Amino acid sequence: MADQMIIGVVGAGAMGSGIAQVASAAGHAVVLYDNSSMQVEQSKNTLQQTLTKLTEKGKYSIAVADGIFERITFSENISSLKNCGLIIEAIVENIEIKKALFTELEEIVSADCVLATNTSSLSITSIASTCKIASRVIGIHFFNPAPIMPLVEIIPSISTNNSVAVTCKNLIDSWGKTTVIAKDSPGFIVNRVARCFYGESIRIYEEGIADFATIDWAMKTFGGFKMGPFELMDFIGNDVNFKVTETIWEQFFFEPRFKPSLTQKRMFEAKHFGRKSGKGYYDYSEGAILPKPNTNNELGLTIFHRVIVMLMNEAADALYLGLATRDDIDTAMTKGVNYPKGLLKWADELGITTVCEILQQLHVEYGEERYRTCVLLKRMNKEGKTFY
Repeated sequence: MADQMIIGVVGAGAMGSGIAQVASAAGHAVVLYDNSSMQVEQSKNTLQQTLTKLTEKGKYSIAVADGIFERITFSENISSLKNCGLIIEAIVENIEIKKALFTELEEIVSADCVLATNTSSLSITSIASTCKIASRVIGIHFFNPAPIMPLVEIIPSISTNNSVAVTCKNLIDSWGKTTVIAKDSPGFIVNRVARCFYGESIRIYEEGIADFATIDWAMKTFGGFKMGPFELMDFIGNDVNFKVTETIWEQFFFEPRFKPSLTQKRMFEAKHFGRKSGKGYYDYSEGAILPKPNTNNELGLTIFHRVIVMLMNEAADALYLGLATRDDIDTAMTKGVNYPKGLLKWADELGITTVCEILQQLHVEYGEERYRTCVLLKRMNKEGKTFY
């Protein structure tokens, strides 16, 4: 892939527009396509407003901002993507719609154009299977907002040519992003490992141990997280969070560790999506008073330990199953969801024995498979080993 190659982006929503901005800022000509004229116009206006704000803040000069905007061609015609060397789709998380798009793209682009999906949890291999040249299909998963979040997961399918993976990683690195390589497994690294940050916190709430505000307080106070799980779910959107959880659970053949909660489902059904709808786990309407947490340190520490060992267990399982390297797993969680520390390094600090003991206590108390200790952690504890 030459530096001057044209980058195509399909989907002019927030994610697609953000990816187009990143590629253009790196010096590429970009074609941003969407079949909705309204969405194309909105994307154009939003980008202009964003670049104006960035110049006012001194992030860009007027010339640089103008260059970023001018390098992007906004289009409602899919054939405008024909000269692209890389196309990244960022459309609705529906595998059949993505497959139909990739089939259509293959009829337009050259044989050496790389086709990438920005899916957060769907099978890259399944999407690639619809293509005549499956070896050129890959996952390139940005995090929202794409211009700000540093992490990009690169996910080859079992059919992806190795040279395509290497080239894509080098290209995205050149855009100033931090890339990690992940196996084509549901949720990849971040969305797989992070499930229990939300799931276990909801479980603690459902058991009546603590309310939303107290759980959020505990994770921020004792864990150093910038946002608690309920604040973060409201920020991401409870519609998005529930659907990702449901998708990963189904793709793992209903693995108990990823089981969605009724609390999540009811939030989704009520359309309490969080900040964007004005109500979620918290009320965001004007004048609403946020609840105060129970700041009992013993309770807070218990909550923190229960959630953090579940995260560490999932990170260890990802390493054990070869999902990614040790360093990429830790990098993904710090750069993708702003965790204060890499979970594997954090497990070393807390103590592998302590992690195993808390997990074992939970497993004995509840008798549920969701609390089973990863084989790797058991072996490390027995042999006195650490991750680092």
